[in-house]
Amino acid sequence: MGALIFPESHLHGDDDLSRFVRREQSQSSFGIAVRGAHCANCIAKIESGVRGISGVANARLNLSTGKLEVTWKGDAVSAAQVIARVRALGYDAQPFDAAQSQDADAGEQTFLLRCLAVAGFGTVFVMGLTDAVWYGGAEMSAATRNLFFWLAGAVSLPVTLFASQPFFRSAFQSLAKRQTNMDVPISLAIALSLGLSLYQTMVHGTQIYFDAAVMLAFLLLIGRYLDFLLRDRARGAARQLLAMQAEPARRFKPNGNLETVAAREIVPGDRVFLTSGERVPADGTLEDKDCLIDVSLVTGETEPVAISHGGALHAGTIILGKPVTLAVAARVEDSLVADLARLLEAGQQTRSLYVRLADRAARAYVPFVTALAALVFASWLWTGATFVTALTGAITVLVITCPCALGLAVPAVQIVATGRLFRRGIFVKSGDALERLAEIDTAVFDKTGTLTWGTPQLVNSDQIPRDILDAAASLARASRHPLARALAAFAGEGPVAQGVRETAGAGLEADMHGMTLKLGSARWCGLDVRGSTSELWFRPGHEAPVRLEFRDRMRPDTAAMLAALRERGIDVEMLTGDREAPAAEIAAEADITQWQAAADPKTKAARMQTLRAQGRRALMVGDGLNDAAALALAHVSIAPGSAVDVSQLAADMVLRGDSLMPIVEAVDVARKARSLVLENFGMAAIYNLIAIPVAALGFVSPLIAAASMAASSLVVTLNALRLARGGQR
Repeated sequence: MGALIFPESHLHGDDDLSRFVRREQSQSSFGIAVRGAHCANCIAKIESGVRGISGVANARLNLSTGKLEVTWKGDAVSAAQVIARVRALGYDAQPFDAAQSQDADAGEQTFLLRCLAVAGFGTVFVMGLTDAVWYGGAEMSAATRNLFFWLAGAVSLPVTLFASQPFFRSAFQSLAKRQTNMDVPISLAIALSLGLSLYQTMVHGTQIYFDAAVMLAFLLLIGRYLDFLLRDRARGAARQLLAMQAEPARRFKPNGNLETVAAREIVPGDRVFLTSGERVPADGTLEDKDCLIDVSLVTGETEPVAISHGGALHAGTIILGKPVTLAVAARVEDSLVADLARLLEAGQQTRSLYVRLADRAARAYVPFVTALAALVFASWLWTGATFVTALTGAITVLVITCPCALGLAVPAVQIVATGRLFRRGIFVKSGDALERLAEIDTAVFDKTGTLTWGTPQLVNSDQIPRDILDAAASLARASRHPLARALAAFAGEGPVAQGVRETAGAGLEADMHGMTLKLGSARWCGLDVRGSTSELWFRPGHEAPVRLEFRDRMRPDTAAMLAALRERGIDVEMLTGDREAPAAEIAAEADITQWQAAADPKTKAARMQTLRAQGRRALMVGDGLNDAAALALAHVSIAPGSAVDVSQLAADMVLRGDSLMPIVEAVDVARKARSLVLENFGMAAIYNLIAIPVAALGFVSPLIAAASMAASSLVVTLNALRLARGGQR
């Protein structure tokens, strides 16, 4: 299909490919750009072929991005060996590079458009000639009719052969490796239509199919080009993330001058200059005093975020306002953007039950349709039909039974769903997670860090004069105590008291303006009362101490999120390792009637097992290390982006940002996706039930068969794109 061929001379060995191989502990992984794969049958053939290499642990082809991800243990496999196997299966392959992949896609799009334009011209011209025969046949002599047929053939043959290159190339590459794909019967149908028409013209027959052949190519190219555009739109999020690794960045040289390099060339320790509107190329820290950044790509939040000196800047965020300097802390492939791209790819690659069913059906296509076409041909001959009639019936069956609609039924929905959730800040790590999320009837939440912020916040600030608050914060900025840090965060930027002295377990003190300021426990500030672990006391000199009360507040949208889940028929529970009193307070505020406090990891895991034994299908949402086991045991699980690494690894989805409402949208999207998948299966089944007997009995021509097949694929894909719209349950 006009794909870029990676030169064989490049593949002398792993020395050339080592920079593309990622190694983590004892496991190696390698991304390959595969060109020429268009269907579920291609996916199954490539994945099974690569898995057949001794030592390969797994192989997953993402049809949307064209990326084949291969993993193996240690040094059991070479990257060159994997590329050679993919090529042996009849597909172009090269190490995956985001920029080259985009260039290849642009070339493929241009080539498809060129073929489509040629086929469109040929269709109009040839149909003009053949229509003159069909509508003026009564008054037209045999010699004139034959002249029109020859003219139609003179145009149709070169035009159709050129325009059909995408199908012929794919079929030839597959057959050359003794393999088959869905382009084989398509190419056979086009070639037979041309051959039969040429034969009819030579023997002065009255029926030709030059118009059918060129229109077949034209309609198939329309379907393939629209499929290309729809897939390109659906994979936009992952492609955007991957392309960031190839974007230019301005790096400071040792002499202070700037040089422009690709983002993937940046290494830790580099200093990068960024102006307003530029995207941060790699993770690092801010060298300037402060700046504003747009974090919408990373968290889904629309409001700009303020970052102060030394604050973390993540790849993918956008600088707003003044220019700044970034101190790079990690390579692009180790950045947050790269992690998000891998999460999104994982979500699009994992096979759900529906995908596996569609894959098995698509793999059976070529032998089934070939046998069916042969049976139709033989049956027509057996009934006394002419060779031309029998061959026309076989051609029609070859065209109309193409299972493109079946092959697209699930992947189209899955890709659109994961893309929509990605834009809302939910990264789906497992394709079948959406299928499982659509089935939930119970949602179990951790409290601290999930339903609440997970950090103490000052709650009685309205009772404290601002000058007292600022004075207390000046001491708090000198301490790492959680409550002191919460007070400093609430007060915002300000001075740090000089000469601060800290007494462990008691508090802070400093001399200012001729008096001693104290911040700490009640006894530290001179009160003979039993203090609380959720309070600080501040005493300026000999004045009365002021109480500062802290509490872990519930997230603003927690109650709305839980209410929305209940509206959808989902029961809500809370499991927390916190004490009874704060757990009861949050449960009452969130209107949760089923909850349990002081729950250790075993208790949480046991609850998940109990729910499963009761036939319940539970969603678990948690962020702590003590939630990891429960997340793994749940029917489906979500971890906030602030969760510890173990919990994020155990979860099926990761939620970025502070809002919990995307959880509700994830449920809605999952349920809508299930509905669309079933609709697509139904439409594909109904189409084939009607199309096969109609074609076999000769009620449609190859021309009508081509239009029907292209329309069925387009309907399935457009149906999946309904999911891209918001506001649906």
